[in-house]
Amino acid sequence: MSQEDFTLSSVLITNSAKFDHESTDANRLGEMMTLKRLVLGALTILAIVFVIGDLVNSWSQPQFSSRLELYETDLLLQASEWKGDSPDARKPLPVDNPVKSALESYQKAQKTAQKDIASAEGKLEKFQLKTPVVGDSVMATNQLLKQKSLLKELELRVGLLQTQQGQVPEALKTWAAIKARSNPTAITAQVLSGLWSQPPLLLPNAEPQINKNLDGWFRYRALTQLYQLQQRSDALDQLQTTEQQTSKQAFIRWATANAIPAIAVFSGVVLLIFLLGQWAVKGEHALLSGTNGVKWSVPWNGEIIWQVLVVGFFFVGQILLPIVSQSTLATLKVNPATLGERAKATYYLVTYALLAAGGLSVLYLSIKSFLPLPDKWFHITLKGKWFWWGLGGYLAAFPLVIVVSLVNQQIWQGGGGSNPILPIALEGKDSLAILIFFVTAAIAAPFFEEIFFRGFLLPSLTRYCSTWQAILLSSFLFAVVHLSLSEVIPLMTLGIVLGFVYTRTQNLLASMLLHSLWNSGTLLSLFILGSGSS
Repeated sequence: MSQEDFTLSSVLITNSAKFDHESTDANRLGEMMTLKRLVLGALTILAIVFVIGDLVNSWSQPQFSSRLELYETDLLLQASEWKGDSPDARKPLPVDNPVKSALESYQKAQKTAQKDIASAEGKLEKFQLKTPVVGDSVMATNQLLKQKSLLKELELRVGLLQTQQGQVPEALKTWAAIKARSNPTAITAQVLSGLWSQPPLLLPNAEPQINKNLDGWFRYRALTQLYQLQQRSDALDQLQTTEQQTSKQAFIRWATANAIPAIAVFSGVVLLIFLLGQWAVKGEHALLSGTNGVKWSVPWNGEIIWQVLVVGFFFVGQILLPIVSQSTLATLKVNPATLGERAKATYYLVTYALLAAGGLSVLYLSIKSFLPLPDKWFHITLKGKWFWWGLGGYLAAFPLVIVVSLVNQQIWQGGGGSNPILPIALEGKDSLAILIFFVTAAIAAPFFEEIFFRGFLLPSLTRYCSTWQAILLSSFLFAVVHLSLSEVIPLMTLGIVLGFVYTRTQNLLASMLLHSLWNSGTLLSLFILGSGSS
C-alpha cells in the first residue's frame, strides 16, 4: 500500500469514527427528547385530570358573591336604623323596606345552604360505597359541617327578620325547627322563641345567649325586645344610643363600599364610550386599534411553551407544591383549618411565594439557552405612559367584568366556587392579617402572573396565531388556573383587558398596575364591608 493510500484510508477511518460518534450522540439526543416528551405528555394528562377534578369540585362549592350579598344586607339593615344627625336628614337607601329585602335574601341563602347540605351528604354516601380518597372525604365532611352551621345561623336570623315584618307565628315555626335539633344554636332559638311567645317566657340566660350568638342588627332587635319585656328603660336607652352610633358608622361604611365601585363603573363607562367613539372616527389610528400590528420574535417552539406551562405552573402548583405542603403540615401536626387569621394569611403568602419561585425557575431554565432574548421580551421600564394605560385599563375593565359577573351569577345560581382568600379577607378582623393578604393579592400575584401569562405565554403564542387569538387563549388559561368554574368567564374578561393593555404598551408595569389595582380594590371593598357588618 502506498503512502497516499495509507493516508487516505486513515482519513476515511477517522471520518467514519467521527460520523459514528456524532450519530451516537444524535441518537442519544433523540432518545432524550423522546423521553422528555413522554414525561411532558404524562404530566399534561395528570395536570388535566387535576384541573378538571378541581373545577368539577368547585361546581358544588358556594359562590363567594352569595356570602358577600349577606354581608351587604347586614350592613344595609344596620344603616337603615340611623335616624340622622338632624330631624330633616334622610338617608338615600336603595330599597324602601330593607327588612323585607333582607328577609328575601336570607330565605334565598337558606335554600342554597339546604341544597349544598344535600349535595355534601350525597358525596359522603358515595364515599361510603367505595374506598374514598382521604382528602376528598375530609373535604366533603368539612363542607357539610360548615353548611350545617351556616344554615343554623341563617334560620336564627330569618326568624328575627320575620318578627320585624309582623310574621311572628312564622318566626316561631322557624325557631321550632332549630330547637328540634340538639345543638348549641337550639338554646338561642329557645331564648328567641320565649321573647316573642304569648305570654313571653324570659329565660335566665337570655342576654348572654343573645350577645354570644347574634351580632349587628339582629343582636339589637333581640336585646330591644328583651329590655322592653324586662322594663329596663335605662338599658334600653343606652342600647338605642349605642345602636345609633353603630348605625351611623354602618351607613358611612355602606356608602363608602358602594361609592368605590360606583365611581369606577361610571368612569369606566365614560372611558369606554370615548374609546369606542375615537375608534369609530380615527379607525387604525385610535387607541383601540393597532393590536394585531404588535409582534414578537419568538426564538423557541411550542414544546418550550408546553414545558413552561405544564411543568412551571400546573405541575408545581397542582401536584408538587400541595404534596410538599401537606407533608410539611402533617410532620408539624398542623391543620390549616384551625390556624388563626395571621397564621392562615402567612400560610397563603408562603404557599404563593413558593408557587411563584417554582414557576419562574422553570421559566428561566426553559429559556436560558435562548439568552440574550430579542427586544420587547419581559420589558419593564418607568418610561412611557404605562401608568395611564394601567389606570385606564382598570377603569375600562370594571364595567365589563361587572356586566359579565351579573350574567354569570344567573348561570351558576350561587354555585361554582370562589377564591378561598376572599371569604377570609371579608371575615378577617386582624389588621396584620389583612396586610399580609394585601401583599399576597396586590403585590405577589400581579408580579408573578403578569410575568407568566402576559410576559411569556401571550407573546409566545403569537408564533402560531394572531395577537388577538393569543390574547384570548392566554386569558382563558389565566382564568382556568384559578380553578373556580364561576370565575372563569369574569376572569377571562379581566385577562383580555390585561392582555390588550400589555400588548399596546409592551411594558409589564402597565398590566401589573392594572392587576394590582383590581385586587387592591376588591380587598378594600371586602375590608370595608366585613369590618362594618357587625
